[in-house]
Amino acid sequence: MAEWNEQNNTCLVKLVFYGPALSGKTTNLISLHNLLQPDMKGEMQILETQNDRTLFFDLLPLGVTTPSGALIKIKMYTVPGQVAHDSTRKALLSRADGVVFVADSQINQSENNAESFKNLAENAAKVGLNFEKMPLVIQFNKRDLSNIVSEDELHQRWSKTPWPLHYASALNNEGVLETFEGLLNLVYKDLDEEFSLKTEHQLDQTQFIQQVIGGAHHDG
Repeated sequence: MAEWNEQNNTCLVKLVFYGPALSGKTTNLISLHNLLQPDMKGEMQILETQNDRTLFFDLLPLGVTTPSGALIKIKMYTVPGQVAHDSTRKALLSRADGVVFVADSQINQSENNAESFKNLAENAAKVGLNFEKMPLVIQFNKRDLSNIVSEDELHQRWSKTPWPLHYASALNNEGVLETFEGLLNLVYKDLDEEFSLKTEHQLDQTQFIQQVIGGAHHDG
């Protein structure tokens, strides 16, 4: 789905943070914006709707320059979790090159997580994405809280699925980078398949990820 503009030798990659309301999508993006240290990092932009603080999505442009001189621009969005904003979610999911599904680890949020994941699958189909093949990682956020589903139980539930599982406390900057790197690994494979990043642009997977995250370090 990524677009390569031959005129200015630029590739635009769109990554989306999806999940139920208040699961920590925005906190993930704010944490990433603080942790990532690439050469090119844009400002966070917030679009608020209906005066509700949970109903905004953020935009975080990053850039990667290949040895061949091409520029890969990465834009990251969060989608509003509320059901009333499904049309916005669909619009933001359209042409996405990768998705982080941010689930809430709290025991009482299991149903909301399931509904939101089903909504992601349905909306992906509606906007023409191949849900089974698109780069997707699952993050269980809010691991710092007490009343949460155990890692063992989550592993059992998700072990038969194809998607990598990550655990995080975005509020404490823990697990955020690992989740993001997990997605970048999958996204690179798709980009390389489509645009021959390694052979035509001399950009391998490690270089790609290093450029995106810059000097960021893991805190957990």
